[in-house]
Amino acid sequence: MSIRVGIIGCGSIVKHRHAPEYKANPSVSDLVFYDRNIERAEAMAKQFEGSVAHSVEDLLLDTTIEAISDCSSNEYHHIFSTEALLHGKHVLCEKPIALSVEHANQMIEAQKKSGKKLMVAHNQRFTKAHMRAKQIIESNELGNVLTFKTSFGHKGPEHWGTNKTNSTWFFKKNRSGFGVLGDLGIHKIDLLHFLLDDEIEQVCAFQGALDKKDEYDNPIEVCDNIVSSLKTKRGRLGTASFSWTYYGEEDNSTIIYFERGMMKIYDNPTYQIQVIKNNGEKIHYEVEPIQTNDNQSNSGVIDAFIQCIRLDETPPVTGEQALLSLKVVLSMLEAAENGRVVHVS
Repeated sequence: MSIRVGIIGCGSIVKHRHAPEYKANPSVSDLVFYDRNIERAEAMAKQFEGSVAHSVEDLLLDTTIEAISDCSSNEYHHIFSTEALLHGKHVLCEKPIALSVEHANQMIEAQKKSGKKLMVAHNQRFTKAHMRAKQIIESNELGNVLTFKTSFGHKGPEHWGTNKTNSTWFFKKNRSGFGVLGDLGIHKIDLLHFLLDDEIEQVCAFQGALDKKDEYDNPIEVCDNIVSSLKTKRGRLGTASFSWTYYGEEDNSTIIYFERGMMKIYDNPTYQIQVIKNNGEKIHYEVEPIQTNDNQSNSGVIDAFIQCIRLDETPPVTGEQALLSLKVVLSMLEAAENGRVVHVS
């Protein structure tokens, strides 16, 4: 089976993740790039030996293209992904799935109507350490999960994106929607749902634009930091911190506390998982370093997407699962803005 893939948007996520991973997948025959900045699309096509579409419509009307990666900025996901599905394309949409529940439901309905695949690129599920951690949790060797804390932060999207200035779209409320929470936080919300086989049910939070400035030297319109307390449906309690101002080094760690010990994930540069039992026994796992902005490796997302197309499998991150994480993000913002505990609904 040979699959032609169209890519909407040619920013850094395409350059570092989507395009090279499609290129390395033996089931992908060709890549067709679209970006409203035609020079970016041409540069990608040259680098990855693909071709250029001059409009989104050109991609959607091309019957030889079976799949679409929607790597547009957040405010366009519900438009491009919905249209791609209704044109008979399988869709891999970057996170967050959308900026509202209404728009996410629109995409999910388009998926059901079309019968095609809709997958959302929550890549933390696919790291080897997180997959191994889930196996340890499910083995029950440490007993039930009681509490947890997770963090995800780096020095900011102006250092990562294609537009390496303070005018980046990530800092614009009408485009990114949720600031650091939609960029980094939603990844870890999805991860918690995955690892714990549970759903976050109640949240309270504090947020702020503590340090980032826009191109006019004004505080950005969205949060660059948010911290939250969380409660799951099964009664687990935890904390989450997400930041664009971790200037020393990235932090992508999660610590889970059980009845019979604890597990640290990506907390140590040598051992990606550390299990410390209540009898003092320590077990160290060397799996693989996590991806960072400075250390790019295969995320597994593209391979999983192509596999679910080839084998007609349910995507490992469905639209419905991505919607659950979106609802938590929206509840965290509501909690931070109104200073109260919010029930996720």
